[in-house]
Amino acid sequence: MSGRGWFGGELEVGDSRLHAVLINLGLAVLALVALAPLLWMVAVSFMHTGEASAFPPPLLPESPSLASYRELFARAGMGRYFVNSLIVSGAITFGALLVNTLAGYAFAKLRFRGRDRLFQVLLGALVIPAQVAMLPLFLMMKGLGLVNTFGAVIIPALATVFGIFLVRQYARSIPDELLEAARIDGAGEFRIFFQIVLPMLKPVLVTLTIFTFMAAWNDFMWPLIVLTDQDNYTLPVAIAAISREHVQDVEMMMAGAVITVLPVLLLFLLLQRYYIQGLLLGSVKG
Repeated sequence: MSGRGWFGGELEVGDSRLHAVLINLGLAVLALVALAPLLWMVAVSFMHTGEASAFPPPLLPESPSLASYRELFARAGMGRYFVNSLIVSGAITFGALLVNTLAGYAFAKLRFRGRDRLFQVLLGALVIPAQVAMLPLFLMMKGLGLVNTFGAVIIPALATVFGIFLVRQYARSIPDELLEAARIDGAGEFRIFFQIVLPMLKPVLVTLTIFTFMAAWNDFMWPLIVLTDQDNYTLPVAIAAISREHVQDVEMMMAGAVITVLPVLLLFLLLQRYYIQGLLLGSVKG
């Protein structure tokens, strides 16, 4: 009896381990399939001109070279476009954090007339495609004299419904008693926000930072519309313009894609733990 029980237990443990191995193997295969295009993009960026056009296409460069990267920065002006993207994405991220955090906190904890109705209207705006608003937004930027300036790219992105919603859902978990105690002690609303509320919003702020920076860095359509001077181009717009001139130079285009992807990938990897924590806490406590 005991032997059969012990043997049966071993079978259960073996089945459990086999199940875990199969799951991990399946996940590894799926991860490899998902990462294969990205890895090949990096490999092609180190190939010599024309090497990637061979058939069948090589998986790895025969002799790795930085020629495509030197070409991009020396002749195509990639350094300038990279700085432009940093300026625009940094300004959008900083401004959006401030505006969305203040608005989200107000909708979560401050009582004012029409608060819930106004928030419902904002949520309704989520179903409107962004492309619908581009024409009136362009006319507004033109009326302000901001076309072909970084301001035309930055200002419309300073407040987003998604950012306000994300902060509001998380801020609702802050105890009202804590805020009331601070008000009784004589603290003003701005002091309460910056000294009490803001430190408690750290996880969701990291999540919002990643979302905002990635959206600003990868945005193509809106900068293409409002930036007419090539010197003001951001990286996605510049890569598209360069591809028209070097359509056959696959290696250079892949090098440009690597330069575009690398900053947001590094940012996500560095802040991944806080990003996931912010999403989980926001969904549970909201």
